Amino acid sequence: MFFISSVDFCWRKVCVVRKMLMRKIRCCLLFLAALVLTFSVANAPFCAFAVDEADARSAIAAAEEKIVVCYRAVAGADEAGADTSALLAVLNEAGGLLSNASLYRMKNCSLAFDFAVQSQEKLNGLEAEAGVLRENAMQQGHWDFMVNVVGSIVGAVVVVCGGFVVWFLLKRKYEKVA
Repeated sequence: MFFISSVDFCWRKVCVVRKMLMRKIRCCLLFLAALVLTFSVANAPFCAFAVDEADARSAIAAAEEKIVVCYRAVAGADEAGADTSALLAVLNEAGGLLSNASLYRMKNCSLAFDFAVQSQEKLNGLEAEAGVLRENAMQQGHWDFMVNVVGSIVGAVVVVCGGFVVWFLLKRKYEKVA
């Protein structure tokens, strides 16, 4: 009986040691997995987003094209009589970013690419906004034309007719007196 209890005691001790060893192994494996994941995530932007000179040039060319298109839209809105000062400020900011992109094109392709992308993002929706301003200005101009021209014509007709009525009434009054 003493022998069985000592064997049982030893077996329990082995089981406890085995459980502790397994916990340590799991902790080490989790730590290694976390370490590998951290290094792979930390290196991912440098590997996946490497930008060469061709990418930077194409991004700069796309940004230049977008600036030209937006500038033409803003110029059309300005010709229609819209207030384009806010749109011109956005175009100016985008032009500054594009200038920075062109400046860094040879030195730092990644930075040039980022500036070109930021320039394009600044111009998102600008062409549509310029179109809306142009339409509103054209409608306002049409309405102003109608009020000024039709209002002037109606006013002139009222003055002429009113003058004839007053002249007729005064003529009648003086004919009765005379």
